[in-house]
Amino acid sequence: MKICGAILWFLLLGSLSAQAQSSSQRPSVEQQTSPQQPGPAPTPPAGQLKTDPAKEDDIRRLLELTGAKALVTQTLDGMEKGIKPLLANSLPPGEYREKLIDLFFVKFHSKVDTQHFLDLAVPIYDKHLSHEEIKGLIQFYQTPLGQKAISVLPRLSSELREMGTKWGEGIGRQSMLEVLAEHPELAEALAAAKKASEP
Repeated sequence: MKICGAILWFLLLGSLSAQAQSSSQRPSVEQQTSPQQPGPAPTPPAGQLKTDPAKEDDIRRLLELTGAKALVTQTLDGMEKGIKPLLANSLPPGEYREKLIDLFFVKFHSKVDTQHFLDLAVPIYDKHLSHEEIKGLIQFYQTPLGQKAISVLPRLSSELREMGTKWGEGIGRQSMLEVLAEHPELAEALAAAKKASEP
């Protein structure tokens, strides 16, 4: 359960921040130039960062413009499809299993608040992007190219993820076959372990 939750939140954060990934690697303009402060200000504890209200408004505008709320929902739906079989395989077989999984997702959906997730995203955008960069992204995403990027990004990410999974599985299968061919004693041990585990 904890592993599934960790995977879910990792992918959600990754999807939400992918739109600003190229800019997030650079220090913000505001962080580079602070002549009024004699030295670096101490960083407030996590969760206590205060975003400038005008910048926060623009971050929320950017999130709305890029369809972040719909992206979170889409990511959750995609993750649910992927997690269901993993969850089923991790639970012992029995008639209870399908009902338990269904009730788990009903409970999970009752706790998901996409607006709260976007609220959590604001300080992350604030941390990695200056106000000028946020404004620049808003300007870009209002152009025809920006709108196209918004419309194709989810499909692009989904297809790349699917292709990457198949690619990784192929490499994994090939690597395992080569290792077993190079080490016949391990192939024999694997065959013996399989035979011993059969009823």
